[in-house]
Amino acid sequence: MVYKTREEADNELYEKKIDLSQDTCPNREQRANGINIFYGKASELVDQAKSGCLKNHERGFAQSSGCTLNFYLSVRVGTIRDSATIFHAPVGCSSSALGYRELFRGVPVEMGRPANYDLHWMTTNLRDKDVVYGAGDKLKKTIYEAQRRYDPKAIFILTSCTTGIIGEDIEGAVADVQPHIDATIVPIHCEGVRSRLVQTGYDAFWHAVLKYLVKKPAKKQEDLVNVASMLSYTWQDRLEIKRLLGKVGLRANLIPEFASVEQFQQLSEAAVTAPLCPTYTDYLSRGLQQEYGVPYFMYPSPMGVANTDAWLRQIGTHTGKVDEIENLIEEEHKTWIPKLQAIRSEFDRIAAEKGNKVRVLGSLGQGRLLAQLPFFDELGLSSPAAMSQDYDNLILEDLEEVIGKVGDFDLLVNTFQAAEQSHITQQLDPDLTLSCPFQGGAYKRIKGSTRIHALRGDPHPWSAQSGYTGAIAFGNFLLQSLKSTSFQKNLKAKTKDSYREWWFKQTNPLYYMKPESI
Repeated sequence: MVYKTREEADNELYEKKIDLSQDTCPNREQRANGINIFYGKASELVDQAKSGCLKNHERGFAQSSGCTLNFYLSVRVGTIRDSATIFHAPVGCSSSALGYRELFRGVPVEMGRPANYDLHWMTTNLRDKDVVYGAGDKLKKTIYEAQRRYDPKAIFILTSCTTGIIGEDIEGAVADVQPHIDATIVPIHCEGVRSRLVQTGYDAFWHAVLKYLVKKPAKKQEDLVNVASMLSYTWQDRLEIKRLLGKVGLRANLIPEFASVEQFQQLSEAAVTAPLCPTYTDYLSRGLQQEYGVPYFMYPSPMGVANTDAWLRQIGTHTGKVDEIENLIEEEHKTWIPKLQAIRSEFDRIAAEKGNKVRVLGSLGQGRLLAQLPFFDELGLSSPAAMSQDYDNLILEDLEEVIGKVGDFDLLVNTFQAAEQSHITQQLDPDLTLSCPFQGGAYKRIKGSTRIHALRGDPHPWSAQSGYTGAIAFGNFLLQSLKSTSFQKNLKAKTKDSYREWWFKQTNPLYYMKPESI
């Protein structure tokens, strides 16, 4: 008998075809050996992943986590035009959708937000009785009501921990109702208990899109570029992508926010699928290539000037726009390179005063990890450490490449564990630390501290991070955050510490990690 190494087994699973006959996708833990707990050198993580020794572990204490339903889908799916969303869940599972209706309403219509924008969502409001006896009939009634109220082209059904635990027959209910309504019903299996990695929710969404919405291409649109964006990329990033591609005669098929059902149906007609976040787009990209021959690339993301150049060149290769892209890059450099050099000069001046490079602790998701560290290097900043919500082998080769560019660094993998972030922030004491708005932590310090990203609906120019305008906007934002520390000083002086001094005396931020793997 020939035994396979763990790496060979992982690679085989990674390369396995997407099976659209299944109700949903494999978990990201199964598909790409995903983990959400690690602390050590990035090179150590790479070596462990290559040797098949990288394992997930349980925490004895955890502050919070990411829900595959609420962290992603309740926000994103609800913005899809001419659709309705049903939360097949207790009423609380739909609560996060409320705030995002108002968040996106802050985007002016003049900047491209649809004037008739509204969220169409409902909940089956599961109760104790439904858990005992099932709620298939309640789901069917809600589907009919969604069709009557909104006359949508698609009805998305989001499952929950409750439906997963009781084994609700979602597909059976859909099969009974679909022949009697006009809308395409799209069940998405995003039960919070099914996976520790929020990326599983992304994969579940794209699996449902590929299975139920994407149509065989009526024609190929050689000027169409699929661009799927994460929640943390802002409205300004959306405008920048459209601006750059439009200058060479290309159209961005931006999904999922504010996309129409027709845009999802036409994903198969695009010339290429381009990532803003490689692991967010991965499942969709592979599915479109497998089923319809749409090419894709994983890396880089368009953060920073060099990465934006490379991103555009990849698109140019797949769209026959190589010369046009080179002309665009040359033209854009004339405008933005002097501004980038001015920002770097200011960071260099600060570094000369303090005797070493400005040290910054940043990153968040895997895509931002790959893009942000080279961008920091471009600005003349040093990154002694970085954070990532999770890690999986989808970025293994690209992470190796980043280490080769910027050197080795400490890497903390965790999902919204603010105490762990605060620990390494105090331990490493960087000049500037960045934190996710959802994560908190690390704000109570005298040195610079600010956000990693703005929220998706932020329309202000300083919120941009993608493309050339984003490189300059975010570079200036970091510079301002480093110089202005009055808020941090007041916070430090007038509020109590979030954690006891005992916590910061521990040598390892993963103090609560259990030794056994899961």
